[in-house]
Amino acid sequence: MKTVLVTGSNGLLGQKITEKILKEGGVNLIATAKGENRFPIKEGYLYTEMDILDPEAVKKVIEQHKPDAIIHTAAMTNVDTCEDQKELAYQLNVEAVQTLVVLCEEHNIQLVHLSTDFIFDGENGPYDELASPNPLSYYGETKLRAEEVIKNSKAKWAILRTIIVYGIVSDMSRSNIVLWAKGALEKGNPLNIVNDQWRMPTLVEDLADCCLLAIDHDAHGVYNASGKDMMSIAELVARVADFWNLDKTLINEVSAATLNQTAKRPARTGFILDKSMTELNYHPHSFEEGLEILDQQLKKRDR
Repeated sequence: MKTVLVTGSNGLLGQKITEKILKEGGVNLIATAKGENRFPIKEGYLYTEMDILDPEAVKKVIEQHKPDAIIHTAAMTNVDTCEDQKELAYQLNVEAVQTLVVLCEEHNIQLVHLSTDFIFDGENGPYDELASPNPLSYYGETKLRAEEVIKNSKAKWAILRTIIVYGIVSDMSRSNIVLWAKGALEKGNPLNIVNDQWRMPTLVEDLADCCLLAIDHDAHGVYNASGKDMMSIAELVARVADFWNLDKTLINEVSAATLNQTAKRPARTGFILDKSMTELNYHPHSFEEGLEILDQQLKKRDR
């Protein structure tokens, strides 16, 4: 049985990985994050507090537990915050990866690292794994730099690139676009939503699957791990409205230029998933299937 250490286990993806491992078994899980464990079930795995920005603490935890693989989900992912807090973004998104890479090399640990569509400029999406990156934001720059650190290492590694992750866990530190749109429309709030950016939103269960598939297959290299349906952000919100029978007239379509966001976003990203589907047996749900899964989870939670 492999021992897998997860960083950022309190986040949406981290908690879904914990949930999946507890349900399916076959993996000895070490969950790590800053602060107390937010996952509701405390048995069946080990939780240890670990600040990813403290290299000595990271070294101590990894050398104590000797994992076969690390799934690195911890990162600063708020695009505008990265633009405003560049030093912290660099520490979290690049320096933390450098710390892990050195330890993975030293102890022969497989590193499964999460990356993003924001390493691309959005001129030629959807992208395959060999497409040339050209980030438009500091967030994208830090994630690309992390990829380069990993690729230039002697570690065993797999990089999983993903796009707009959505889903729900019982204790969430922040929302995501699907829950935000649903909540706002239920309250009758008018929304300004961009119609000139296209993405392939990713159900968090699918991404958790892909992380564990990468370990099962001893994957090496870059893999795309997103949803399979391409849509504009405005269409995404409209499809959320349709699914839950909410008022679409509240959606006001605007161009990205009108929002005055701190960081620039790529226009059209999206991924070609053939490699992940063939090599890892990755099969993501459609967007509507993802909303159905989310709906069932919300009903269960509210019972």
